[in-house]
Amino acid sequence: MSQPETPPESARDRLLGAARVLFYNDGIAATGIDAIVKRAGVAKKSLYNNFESKAELVATYITVRHDEWLALYARREQEASGPKEKVLAVFRAYDDHAEFAYERGFRGCGLLNAAAELPAGAPGRHAVRGHKEQVESIVTAHLLALFTGDEAKARLLARHFSFLLEGAISRAGLEGNGACVRQAMAMAEAMMEAP
Repeated sequence: MSQPETPPESARDRLLGAARVLFYNDGIAATGIDAIVKRAGVAKKSLYNNFESKAELVATYITVRHDEWLALYARREQEASGPKEKVLAVFRAYDDHAEFAYERGFRGCGLLNAAAELPAGAPGRHAVRGHKEQVESIVTAHLLALFTGDEAKARLLARHFSFLLEGAISRAGLEGNGACVRQAMAMAEAMMEAP
């Protein structure tokens, strides 16, 4: 019995796949359209049939990276029971991100890397900020459930955890693994236990 054939990947998906790898490996500015088209194995015309410009491809890349993290978190949240474990699920999703087998190794948060290359006020930077704010709001919601009756504590701790996560993922990018994220998670767990 033969396996059902999977439909061929669309040119758009191949272009996005190539851009995801190249933007993460080399950076957005250093990655030209020709490199993306070559890696995707499509004609240059295909790029412009699917994206108005490189800027639109970058915006789509940022959206895809955001969705990838949300999927990592959703898997970890399903394994969690209770608000404390759900907060730790956010850290575990960051660790999963750091431990992924990237082509040239882990070099930090792809969204922050992208934002660092974009000019102030660029839509992509706003999208990255939106992602980071969404992560903080996820943590806040779980901490509000954990510390019912002490909203101020929950919100302050969420802000601390947000900064802890960003620092940990930045260091993890420099070190090329998730050890810093796991250390940050242990710190967060201890902070949730503190009176």
